[in-house]
Amino acid sequence: MRNNKMIILGCALLLAIGTTAVARAEISADEIAKLGASLTPLGAEMGANAEGTIPAWEGGITSPPAAWEPGTHYVDPFADDAVLFTITADNVDEYADKLTVGQKALFDTYPDTYKMNVYPTRRSASYPQRIYDKTKEIAATARLVENGYGVEGAINGIPFPIPKVGVEAIWNHLLRYRAESASRDIGQAAPTRGGKFTLVQFHDEFFMLYSMEGKTEADLNNTILFFKQRVMAPARLAGGILLVRESMNQVKEHRQAWLYNPGQRRVRRAPNVAYDNPGTAADAMRTSDQFDMYNGAVDRYDWELVGKKEIYVPYNAYKLQDPAVTNKDILKPLHINQDLTRYELHRVWVVDSNLKEGARHIYKRRTFYLDEDSWQIVAVDNYDNRDQLWRVSEGHVINYYDVPTIWTTLEVHTDLQAGRYLAIGLKENNPPYNFNIERTLEDYTPAALRRAGKR
Repeated sequence: MRNNKMIILGCALLLAIGTTAVARAEISADEIAKLGASLTPLGAEMGANAEGTIPAWEGGITSPPAAWEPGTHYVDPFADDAVLFTITADNVDEYADKLTVGQKALFDTYPDTYKMNVYPTRRSASYPQRIYDKTKEIAATARLVENGYGVEGAINGIPFPIPKVGVEAIWNHLLRYRAESASRDIGQAAPTRGGKFTLVQFHDEFFMLYSMEGKTEADLNNTILFFKQRVMAPARLAGGILLVRESMNQVKEHRQAWLYNPGQRRVRRAPNVAYDNPGTAADAMRTSDQFDMYNGAVDRYDWELVGKKEIYVPYNAYKLQDPAVTNKDILKPLHINQDLTRYELHRVWVVDSNLKEGARHIYKRRTFYLDEDSWQIVAVDNYDNRDQLWRVSEGHVINYYDVPTIWTTLEVHTDLQAGRYLAIGLKENNPPYNFNIERTLEDYTPAALRRAGKR
């Protein structure tokens, strides 16, 4: 009997080891050699598609437009591009195979007003050479740990440029390069069905340890980044400050968060700033983990890598950060002003996530669409616990070519059931992103939060 138990235990251990090996999905030297050859340095297909509607990647934007001056809003490098065609409710069926489920639902929900202007595809994504070099280096060492809830053997670059499982693709988004540090002043609004809104103003700071040149994995102390957000307006919300420390091994150490309450003049731990708890001042229109399209722990979902698909996605959306464009120009009843958006045909990785048995989240299922050139999530379909499509998210991205990096300039989360939406990233009367802030680790401690709140 004892021998039988030992055999059963041994089989269980072998099974566990086998499962771990599958989860780690190490790539071969031959595959790594493709990076920068048949694949881009971050793992996208280098060549054009068969129809020529997606061009070959030729390095993306390698220098800012001549008309751009540092410290100003970003000049549109593609301002002379004309609209190729417009998708409306009348012709949506012709393009259905290149639309997300959420996009098709938007046409069904708002047939009289929703449209998509499709422009020539510009593979504008570009990054510093050191990010390309580090991606190729760590492709041989990066591995999932703790059932995929953490990553080891990675620093600076994209850890899984040739993903084998869904959670690897999501980690690529979480660890993608967005500069070493950044600050931004942005607006957030959740218009009523009639279009009225109250603007919430944020000052955000990002201190991205994982991406910092010269850092080693040991230097991180299990930290990906620090994020600080101060509410600037309206007056009834102003003064509150959120501080988040994001961990790389989420089992070893969960996210840490603190809130400064100006009424109490106290700093408190904020464990609820995660998962499906409401986003800051978002009128319950997005969850905490929808910020930056997706952030935080990956442990509540099973992740499936569906594959790659050609989709019309928001891209090179420079009009949405143009200082001549007002918030009222963008924020319209039911959805944002689609005349100001730009859609292009890009290859995206599709990742399906399903809520684990026994786990809790208001979204039972989510489908993520990740740009192959940047690993930035550009669209998400979010389903409720009845398996009904509930919210549709889009990340309108640009190349911040002074860095350079691809990142959102506006995130839009549309609630199909409520007939409302949330927009975050509004730029009216706000300066452009600042990628040259000087900070230290001491600026991202509870003590520093307390001092900042009392000033």
